[in-house]
Amino acid sequence: MLHGALGAASTLMPLQQALSASYTVFTPEFAGHGGSDFASEPFSIPLFAQNVLDFMDRQQLQQAHIFGYSMGGYVGLYLAARHPDRVKSVFTLATKFAWSEEAAAKEVKLLNPEKIKEKVPQFAATLAERHAPRNWEEVMHQTAGLMLGLGKAPVLTADVLATIQQPVQVAVGDRDNMVTIEETTAAYRQLPNARLLVLPATRHPLETVATDRLQHEINLFTASLPASIPVL
Repeated sequence: MLHGALGAASTLMPLQQALSASYTVFTPEFAGHGGSDFASEPFSIPLFAQNVLDFMDRQQLQQAHIFGYSMGGYVGLYLAARHPDRVKSVFTLATKFAWSEEAAAKEVKLLNPEKIKEKVPQFAATLAERHAPRNWEEVMHQTAGLMLGLGKAPVLTADVLATIQQPVQVAVGDRDNMVTIEETTAAYRQLPNARLLVLPATRHPLETVATDRLQHEINLFTASLPASIPVL
């Protein structure tokens, strides 16, 4: 299970607990998140993908099914494209696919630590606790840089998505104010072996998604996988 931008393994805990009765669940941290060390290079999708591969190697996991929330789904699909031998399937939720310079600038505008501390101090305190002892403002700064990079050069182009042969479920909420149904549908159509799910009355933040509903949808997806792709 891969967390989103500004997230951490802790943000996935309710879903992890719900799934643990049926699956062996791992929740790695991306570099700099959840108190983990920053890397010597700036945040990027390839860096986070390598974090996952390193984690899998440490856990002696040759292959895994991936659930990725938001940016975590983007990393999961990048792994499926670049390292197909390590990924059995991918389930994405609220993953943004339509990156452009304009879209990146819109998102980065919201990533201003000083304004967040002034206008939503409770969120700033949550981020400080989530990423301690690391500096949450640096996490936000590097996340902004990652988004600007995606705006200039998205790594999941239509051509790349078309190479992904693993089963994929792409899911989005119908009230997501960051990810549109249209861009999610476009990605679904570019993926050779994909399913599309639109969750009703669902916004972008993971904590607003009903855990039992998400658990149910993950179970339906894994049940649909061919016998040649074992779940456990």
